[in-house]
Amino acid sequence: MNVCFLASSTDQIPNDLTIAEEEQDLPKEIKEKKKKGQLRTGLTTGTTASAATKAALYTLLTKKIVHEIQVTLPKGMMVKLPIKWTQVTHSSVTCAVIKDGGDDPDVTHGAEICSTVEFTSDIGTIQIEGGVGVGKVTKPGLGLPIGSWAINPVPMKMIKDSVNEILTSIAPSPSSVGLRITIAVPKGAELALKTDNPRLGILGGISILGTTGIVLPYSTASFAAAIRQGLDVGIAQKADTFILTTGGRSEDFMKKLLGDKYPDHCYVQMGDFAGYSVKQCHDKGVKKIFIGGFIGKLTKIAMGVKQTHVRGSHVSMDFMAQLAREAGASEEIINLILNANTARHVSEIIDSHSTTGFYNLVCREAARQLESYSGKDLKIEVILFDFEGKLAGRFST
Repeated sequence: MNVCFLASSTDQIPNDLTIAEEEQDLPKEIKEKKKKGQLRTGLTTGTTASAATKAALYTLLTKKIVHEIQVTLPKGMMVKLPIKWTQVTHSSVTCAVIKDGGDDPDVTHGAEICSTVEFTSDIGTIQIEGGVGVGKVTKPGLGLPIGSWAINPVPMKMIKDSVNEILTSIAPSPSSVGLRITIAVPKGAELALKTDNPRLGILGGISILGTTGIVLPYSTASFAAAIRQGLDVGIAQKADTFILTTGGRSEDFMKKLLGDKYPDHCYVQMGDFAGYSVKQCHDKGVKKIFIGGFIGKLTKIAMGVKQTHVRGSHVSMDFMAQLAREAGASEEIINLILNANTARHVSEIIDSHSTTGFYNLVCREAARQLESYSGKDLKIEVILFDFEGKLAGRFST
C-alpha cells in the first residue's frame, strides 16, 4: 500500500486503566510494534471493495489491466491500493484487493475482497449486491433491511462514487450504461464465524464496513496517546471544556448541536475508551466535558463497561429493559426489549412506542458511571443522538 498512517505511543498506560482489555491476545508482531512506539493504520473493507470495483470497471471499459488504483475516502483523502489479480471474461471483469487492516487485530486483515463488474441491459442503473462470503441481514436493529446484503451505507456510497468517477471520465455517456457489481469475499463465511455476525443475525459471511474508510488501531495504547495529545493541545490553548465523542459522526453531530461555542481544539474523539478519557480530563484539571454518542456505546458505558469495543463487551437487554421500566414502559414493551437483537433494535422499539424519558435515563446512568473516573469536581453532560443526528437524550451531573 502506498499510504501509511502512523500513530505513536510513548507513555505507559496505568495498570488500573488498561486500554485494551484483551491486550494479552494481540499478535506478537503488534506487541513488538507497541514496544517501539509505532502502530500502522489500515483501510476498511469498504475502501477495499471500492478499489476492487473501480479497477474492475476501468478494465471492463478500457480493456487495460491496472496494478494499482486510487480511491477517495469519505473525508476527501485519496489512497492507492494494489490490485492482487484481475480476471477478464467476454462479459465481465473481476478484480481482487487484499484488505490491509494495519496493526488493528481484525479478522478481516489479509482477506481477499473481490468485485465483479458486468454490463446489464438495465440502462442507467447501477446494481450493487453481495456474493460469496458477504453476509445477509436476518435480524432487525442493524440499520439495514432484513434480507439485504450486509454492505453498510458509507461503503455503498464509496462504491457508487468510485463507479461514477470512472464513468464520468471514460464512458462516452454514463447514463447509457447499465452495470451489475458483485462484492465477494472468498473466505468470508469462515471469517464471519470469528466475529459477532452470527449472533447479530448477519449470516453467510462478513459485513462490508467503514464510516471513514480508515481503520484505526482501537485496541492499542496508541489511541490512548492520541487522546492525551488532543487534550494537551486544547489545554495549551486555554480550553477548560472538552467535547468527547465516540467517533467522527458523533463529533459532526455535536458540532451542529453546539454551534460555534467551542473551537475545534475542544473536540477529542475518545473512540471506545470513555473511562480512560474522562480520567485524563480529571487529572489534567478540565472543568467540564460533553460526552456525545449513539445508543450502543452509551448503553455500554451506562452498564459500566470500561472498553466498549464490540468484541470485548455486549449490551445487556436486561439492563435496557430495566431502564425502560423506570421510564414507564408497559410489560409488552419490556418483553420486546428483552428479546431484542441489538441496542439499535431497542431504540427502534422505544421510538415506535414513544417511551418518553428512556434515552435521558441511558444518559443519566452513563454520567453516573463516568463519575467514578472523575469524582464530583468534573461536570459531565452526556448527549445521545439518533442515527440521523437528532438529539434523543441528555443528562448533566
